[in-house]
Amino acid sequence: MANSLTPQDENRVVEATPTGLFIGGEWRSATGDRTLTVEDPSTGKPLSNVADATPEDGMAALDAAVAAQADFAAMPPRERGEILRRAYEIMTARADDLALLMTLEMGKPLAEAKGEIAYAAEFFRWFGEEAVRIDGGYAVAPNGASRFLVHKQPVGVCLFVTPWNFPAAMGSRKIGPAVAAGCAMVIKPADLTPLSMQMIGAILTEAGLPPGVLNIVTTSDAGGVMEPLIRDGRARKLSFTGSTPVGRLLLEQCADKVLRTSMELGGNAPFLVFADADLDKAVEGAMQAKMRNMGEACTAANRFLVHRSVAEPFAQKLAERMGALTVGRGTEEGVQVGPLVDGKGRDKVDGLVRDAVDRGASVVVGAEAVDGPGYFYRPTVLQDVPLDARLGTEEIFGPVAPISVFDDDDAALAAANDTEFGLVSYLYTENLDRALRVAERLEAGMVGLNTGLVSNPAAPFGGIKQSGLGREGGRIGIEEFLETKYIAIGFSG
Repeated sequence: MANSLTPQDENRVVEATPTGLFIGGEWRSATGDRTLTVEDPSTGKPLSNVADATPEDGMAALDAAVAAQADFAAMPPRERGEILRRAYEIMTARADDLALLMTLEMGKPLAEAKGEIAYAAEFFRWFGEEAVRIDGGYAVAPNGASRFLVHKQPVGVCLFVTPWNFPAAMGSRKIGPAVAAGCAMVIKPADLTPLSMQMIGAILTEAGLPPGVLNIVTTSDAGGVMEPLIRDGRARKLSFTGSTPVGRLLLEQCADKVLRTSMELGGNAPFLVFADADLDKAVEGAMQAKMRNMGEACTAANRFLVHRSVAEPFAQKLAERMGALTVGRGTEEGVQVGPLVDGKGRDKVDGLVRDAVDRGASVVVGAEAVDGPGYFYRPTVLQDVPLDARLGTEEIFGPVAPISVFDDDDAALAAANDTEFGLVSYLYTENLDRALRVAERLEAGMVGLNTGLVSNPAAPFGGIKQSGLGREGGRIGIEEFLETKYIAIGFSG
């Protein structure tokens, strides 16, 4: 199919993107002029070179954030909110270019990239409104002898580490509440997809964010750059989105200085389809929950648990939808499934599928890599997948839907909860009693009831068990960036 964009369009947005470190309000080279290469996953070819920070560069970014913290915390909430509002408006106006940049560095189709830009920008609008709603309290002590004053203050300098799969939204979801609360920050985007965050940094500067409040450090040495900042003690919070093993390591490092933490970690989302479900709605929800971002999402449905009586028609309907998806470069018109982010990710997906088939699963559609260039894998539906397959315990992060069967509600819940993770669960049923009973018993921080989409900037996002700590988004999201101070007032009246 003909490409709807020219190479000139692609070159224009890449060349307009800053490639340096953003420290103290200035773009600068890394120490020793080190650079790292950003690759286009649809071609496997270099897309851009950005600064590759050293530990010394990381410390310079922390110094800048510390220097900016006091003045920024004192800025009136309305002014902080207006900065975020302007950033929202700029992102919305430039959505086409931002989406193209994201597609080039990450691979998702343009339509989906535009959806992420809208989602990312909405965090700026939401938290711009929350900035002026930070409240406290005044109360009389029970014995009447004193008064209680409760005051909310910014937690202080924050460190952010964001993943490659949603390169705009995962950053704005952290930056939005930090700016609203009055926190300066250092952010390290993923080295696979740093360009979207570079552009967001430029947009926030244009929107009026003071120098030093946001510092962006791109690096291929995440541990070497970030660990000294965590152990330094001047930063007071770390917010991380990524894998559970890395999250555990960061929690250990944060314990040294008792940093506050927000952890959005791995998932293993079950998708339950009961016998009374509307199968057409369930398939539609399955497409949303599975195929968003080519399945490269922590919220992606990882295990499809379907009542035996409807397993066959559900599998066939889902396979028909999955098999009809167009695979290709995300910039091409009509493409619905882009590449996986790199060869390592594609090899993992293929290995998980092979393991399931070796254990007795049957292929309904797909189950093969697409010849290069690029890292493509065909949308796949597997049936009769045993619960002990690796697909049942590991995040797939790819366009694969493994279907297992259950015979009663208790068995479905037992299988759904048989995981160390607890980010999100999905269920489809037309029975209200079952819906409430199952939703309350599912061990997850979020539940999609007859919907395959749970993410919303106005709702709290986060998991339980080893899927993380804290919540992002919603009214509670800004609380993660505030400390509560209690002031006791002597009273003689």
